[in-house]
Amino acid sequence: MAGLFSQGTLDQVRAASDIVDVIGSYLPLKRAGTNFVALCPFHKEKTPSFHVNPQRQTFHCFGCHKGGNVFTFVKEFENIDFPEAVRRLAERARIPLEYEKGAGEAARTERHLKEQLLQMHEQVAQRWQNALNNEACGQIARDYLARRGVPADAVKLFRLGYAPDLWDDTVNWAKNKGYEPGLVEKAGLILRKEGSDHYYDRFRGRLMFPICDEQGRVVGFSGRILAGDEKTAKYVNSPETPIFIKSRVFFGLDKSKRAILDAGFALVCEGQLDLIACYMAGVENVVAPQGTAFTADHARILKRYVDEVVLCFDSDTAGQNAAVRSLDHLLASGLAVRVATVPAPHDPDSFIKASGGEAFKQLIGRAEGFFDYYLNRLCATHDLKTDKGRLRVLHEMSVVVNKSGNAALLDTYARETAGRLGLPPDGVAKEFVKMSRQATPPSETPDDALQGAPSIARPNEHEFHLLKLLMRHDDLLPWAASHLDLDWIQHPLVKDALSRRLAAEANGTWTGVDGLLAEFQSAEASSLLSEAATEERPIPNPAQQLADVVQWMRNASIDRELTALKQRANRPEASESERLELLKQQQSLRSLKRQPLA
Repeated sequence: MAGLFSQGTLDQVRAASDIVDVIGSYLPLKRAGTNFVALCPFHKEKTPSFHVNPQRQTFHCFGCHKGGNVFTFVKEFENIDFPEAVRRLAERARIPLEYEKGAGEAARTERHLKEQLLQMHEQVAQRWQNALNNEACGQIARDYLARRGVPADAVKLFRLGYAPDLWDDTVNWAKNKGYEPGLVEKAGLILRKEGSDHYYDRFRGRLMFPICDEQGRVVGFSGRILAGDEKTAKYVNSPETPIFIKSRVFFGLDKSKRAILDAGFALVCEGQLDLIACYMAGVENVVAPQGTAFTADHARILKRYVDEVVLCFDSDTAGQNAAVRSLDHLLASGLAVRVATVPAPHDPDSFIKASGGEAFKQLIGRAEGFFDYYLNRLCATHDLKTDKGRLRVLHEMSVVVNKSGNAALLDTYARETAGRLGLPPDGVAKEFVKMSRQATPPSETPDDALQGAPSIARPNEHEFHLLKLLMRHDDLLPWAASHLDLDWIQHPLVKDALSRRLAAEANGTWTGVDGLLAEFQSAEASSLLSEAATEERPIPNPAQQLADVVQWMRNASIDRELTALKQRANRPEASESERLELLKQQQSLRSLKRQPLA
């Protein structure tokens, strides 16, 4: 992805983006010696362990071990990809982006289309906001919001609007803005009448909810009908477009992501008005999928922020069924799940209006674990006095618990189920185990396989100390270049990083640790290099420490060679002459080990 931009552009953007200024625009930084510190934005903590080093232009959290350069921070904090992080920093520094020749024509075309669609969505959102707030046609929407008790500050914060009840309002608006009808159709805002070149508005006479991506950019809309017959769809949503994929977008996440991190869990509700009511009642760690369909992508997005989800869907049967359907994807992503049950006939919005925000917070606090919730629900909806009802509960509970893949949970809920049904615990446990054997294991997706891959082990203390010395003391490079053999280094990341560091020194192309970080794409490399460069404690007598650690590494390499030679000499099939030759090599290595570094 980095090849999309010219190296000169990347260097220019990085040089113009002082890491203290950039991170300081997101977090309150405090000076602590040569570094700046803050509470880490990537995990919850009470004592600052997040360090920013202005000299080396790096950051590192010594708690969760996230680290890197200014590009890494923006990418991680905003949950965006590398090209988007580069674009944001370039815009901030007012630097025009240059792309690699021949290495991004299709990407540039796609990006231009997305930029046009984003601009159009922002402009039409403003147009509909104005219609709601200032035009006579918006009175019907203003009256509706007043009846629903949606306050003015919520209307402003969530940028609600009104699409006039006309067939050509958006068509004419787009024409006046200079947009081609085909592009507006691609944005999902208008439709072409079948068999003609005539276009008409998709959204007519509806209260409009802008749907934003995680960065707060408008990417789609959901429109609620305010008047019409029963055949009219209650909600009309934007179709999928190059900037809007329904399964990857949450309503409200752009506003709630910081609160989600602070709370340590995400509250998932069904609709836009439910979310707005929760948010305005002080429960800001809330998101809503588009519709009730909760997807694997939704679960993966939440997993980036937290490890626990609380489901709070409507109290009716459809809402409770939606909660159950969400389980597979949530468990597959490794998320713990609780369920907050809103008493009938309420949804979260009506409950908050009837009982207040504090009562809703208490309801969320009492949310029970999913399996407890599900067992209670099954027992309430089946006749436990009949064999048919008990068998149905046993089967359904077994299916759901087995999805966790956790033997301890299976045993626990087998006993819980047995107690509720009045059956022998061992018999129920056997039925649960039988069901687990019958269940077909889900196929592993590429993402799952990647997440299951082992991470690279941490280097030993000597190799990490060598990395720290050469990342923090440029004056030691000439000595290291003449005395250090890279083959003595075992850790692949340390070896690769120091190989690049020595090559940059020899070629006169060294631009600093942040430039080296830009050459690596993996989170492991960013974490390791930023930790080595960002640690504030001074290293006493670094030249002597470098000599000591390099000699230790040489001797450790010799010891490995000696062990290999001994193993070869002890092979039964080794001849006497071969053993004598191997013995001579061992003696030579022992003699070399006693020598000082050349």
